[in-house]
Amino acid sequence: MKSFKHLALIFTLILALGALAACGSSEGENEEDTSNGDTQSETDGGEALSGDVKVAGSSTVYPMALYVQERYASKEQDVNVTLQSIGSGGGFEKATKGEIDLSNASRPIKEEEEKKAEENDISLHELTLAYDGLTVAVSAENDFVENLTVEQLRKIFLDSSDAKKWSDINPEWPEETIKIFAPGHQSGTFDYFNEVILEDNAMREDSDVQTSEDDNTLVRGIKNSEYAIGFFGYAYYLQNEDSLKALGIQNGEDAEPVKPTSDSIQSGEYEPLSRPLFTYVVESALEKPQVYDYTMYMLENAGDAAKEVGYVALPEEKYQEQIDKVKELAGK
Repeated sequence: MKSFKHLALIFTLILALGALAACGSSEGENEEDTSNGDTQSETDGGEALSGDVKVAGSSTVYPMALYVQERYASKEQDVNVTLQSIGSGGGFEKATKGEIDLSNASRPIKEEEEKKAEENDISLHELTLAYDGLTVAVSAENDFVENLTVEQLRKIFLDSSDAKKWSDINPEWPEETIKIFAPGHQSGTFDYFNEVILEDNAMREDSDVQTSEDDNTLVRGIKNSEYAIGFFGYAYYLQNEDSLKALGIQNGEDAEPVKPTSDSIQSGEYEPLSRPLFTYVVESALEKPQVYDYTMYMLENAGDAAKEVGYVALPEEKYQEQIDKVKELAGK
């Protein structure tokens, strides 16, 4: 009996050891599976992003682009995004030579710029980021003008006009020289104003006119002179609305003057100075993982960027359409 109990104990120990071995084998298999899963996930995600993304162009788009750049830097610390504010024309000049990856613009690309890109075997694709209202502004100290008609704007800015003083525009206004601060000729903002207001006629270029590709220079010039006037993107007005006054624009004899607001810009009521803002991506640049990732991030966050700096966001479905477009261009 004693021998039988001894054999039973031995048998029980053997079974227990076998169970422990099986359990250890199972845990080992689970650990191997987890490791394989992690390796596969890492492979699917690809290598960590690094390298350069080069962006340049419109000073109007610049505040949005800066918002995106700063937030992307916290997401991808090893990607170096350079951002230049050199005007829409300056951006297209670099893009058509293949010197940058993304060209910000406050106007559509011109036919001659497209031709230059084609000659250099470069394909540029337009992406719309937001809507803007080109804002005509005077100093907050100006107490005599609230609204201007399109015709009055032409009298102020056209080179062929004899109006040099505010009293030449309206006899009730001061006999003071009009100081003009306007975007330079490389600016898409200048091009847009030239097209819809000046109708492609020459703008004044005399000692009372200062031009600059830097909108902040224009803002400083206007707010420091009671008799100055100029124009730039709506975001620059919002950033300085304590020292500037946005003018209402009357487009037609029977029309009411309309001032730029988010609502009037989005609805198109603020005409003819409402406009879209763009970036143009170089198709071949999307082959670089960091450029593709940055472009996608920009479109995914463009709505927030627009609202943050004072522009008007597109409907979400419009951003999604462009996200899908970029994926297709990149063969994703």
